[in-house]
Amino acid sequence: MIPRSRATGRAVAYKVFYRLPVTMRRRLVRLAVPKYVVGAVTLVRDSEAEGVGRILLLRQPPGYSWTLPAGLLERAEAPVVGAARELYEESGIRLAPDRLRPAVPNALVHAKGWVDMVFETEVPASTTALKVDGAEVFEAAWHPLDDLPRLSRATAFLLGHYGIGPLAGTIPPAGRPPA
Repeated sequence: MIPRSRATGRAVAYKVFYRLPVTMRRRLVRLAVPKYVVGAVTLVRDSEAEGVGRILLLRQPPGYSWTLPAGLLERAEAPVVGAARELYEESGIRLAPDRLRPAVPNALVHAKGWVDMVFETEVPASTTALKVDGAEVFEAAWHPLDDLPRLSRATAFLLGHYGIGPLAGTIPPAGRPPA
């Protein structure tokens, strides 16, 4: 229970706050609330793969490990649009945003101050041309889920939320407390 004097103080503060112009209220909120960087990630599966399946991974600088197609959202960009844009920029796979579906969980909030909006899709690897620029991305390749290459720490952590990779089974699904 909140002490009466503290509750009264909060009530007065809210009364004052809501009398301020909207632009000033937004500035105050931005100053007081933690900021997050928001990115979009796409988990691309090979629709033709048999067995455990395959996913698309990228080798980016410095080139020691593999990642998923991902990048930061542009100002006012819808997450699914950003995911489709980054997928095309990094792998050459051009898909309409409506071909991407939200993964479950769709948003992963990281303690270091960023949020990943995660999307999934399937494409046939045999007829999907991969094209990389050699600067931002060195290589794009399909990898079996049961034989993944060395993953970046962030990618291993993210995939672990979906039961994939070296951390599968060690990270409780988002929204559920550890057993």
